[in-house]
Amino acid sequence: MNLYGPTQLIESIRTVRRNTIVIAEDIPEDEYGYRPSPESRSVAETLVHIAFLSQADRQLHGDNRPSSLEGFNFGELIKQSEEKQPRSKSEIVALLCAEGEHWCDWLATFPETVLAEQVRMPGGGSKTRFEMLLGTKEHEMHHRAQLMVIERLLGIVPHLTRNRQPAREKATV
Repeated sequence: MNLYGPTQLIESIRTVRRNTIVIAEDIPEDEYGYRPSPESRSVAETLVHIAFLSQADRQLHGDNRPSSLEGFNFGELIKQSEEKQPRSKSEIVALLCAEGEHWCDWLATFPETVLAEQVRMPGGGSKTRFEMLLGTKEHEMHHRAQLMVIERLLGIVPHLTRNRQPAREKATV
């Protein structure tokens, strides 16, 4: 019995990305420069970072598929991305949509034998490619949680809370 496999991963990535896009749409463009602290990413930078997370997957699990990440230069990978290019809110939302679908379409091409391959991690140990791809989705969820806190700081009620409010109000009547 296999309860969570590639199909479920792809559908959950789509769900996570849809929720990220709603947050991107809910935050006004004039707040895209907001940073909760000077050293943190702005709203725009965080959203663009999320959009480009899948590029790391394509580097790590695409045609070359290294069997070990010992010595892999993640800093260089980030530098190569187009994260720092200035973009408008509509460009960022479009980028999130396009990259999310491209990522899911790409993942759908993976045979389970590739997803089961072990990759040696820096410092020892190993993970399957499937675990690493699941980790990319979790990475997006981490940043989405940060954006939900930023929404609260900006006085915006996050959409997941807004969606539950009618049921809560009905329960208290």
